[in-house]
Amino acid sequence: MPLITFSNPGYKDKTVYAVAGSFTETVLKIAKTNKIPIAFDCGDGECGSCAIRVKYLGKNTPMGVHMEEKEMNMLRQMGKLSKDDVDELMTNDQPSEWRLACQFIPRDEDILVEYEAQ
Repeated sequence: MPLITFSNPGYKDKTVYAVAGSFTETVLKIAKTNKIPIAFDCGDGECGSCAIRVKYLGKNTPMGVHMEEKEMNMLRQMGKLSKDDVDELMTNDQPSEWRLACQFIPRDEDILVEYEAQ
């Protein structure tokens, strides 16, 4: 099972197990289940309030890299991604360090999630 470590300067880091191979467990849902206070307003990728920084841990190739256009556009509007970043993501299917917690579904990989608290 993949491990997700949630990190925020105002809280003690917390590491939780995520269900490997789940296609519905977003980082936001995992955080809510484990009472981790990630800031969010809509939970649908429309506002960007749940932006997180993701660091892939370990030596395996990152797997949860797919990003829908809606998420890319929101991160671009927020200034987290540039047009060149988006082009690179689309061309090389590389992971972005910035994601929306309500949209990002981790795969079988250990990650560190830096978040803003509510």
